[in-house]
Amino acid sequence: MATIADWLGAGCLVAGALLALAAGVGVLRFPDALSRMHAATKPQVLGVLLLLLGIALRLRSPADLGMVLLVAVFQLATAPVAAQMIGRAAYRSGRLDRSLLDADELADRGPGGESAEPA
Repeated sequence: MATIADWLGAGCLVAGALLALAAGVGVLRFPDALSRMHAATKPQVLGVLLLLLGIALRLRSPADLGMVLLVAVFQLATAPVAAQMIGRAAYRSGRLDRSLLDADELADRGPGGESAEPA
């Protein structure tokens, strides 16, 4: 049984590393901020989770599994927030091509994305 878990862990480690590599290549190759934001968050998070699963399958001690779980929770909590902040900063600074947007929910707001009506 331990041999099967080791092989599954190795497969998860390889798949996670390839997804993290794809995320890095996407950040370098994609043309605009929103595409780069997508590449930096979506495959990277899945890659890190696969790496953590591979590590968990290999280590198997309760203390190590607890630490791996904490890393996974923090990764899942911080990556979407970072992506949201990057996207909003790109929108506010005008560093994106608005013609590429399918829907622009912030268009009715002020030039920086702030509400045009006083609160």
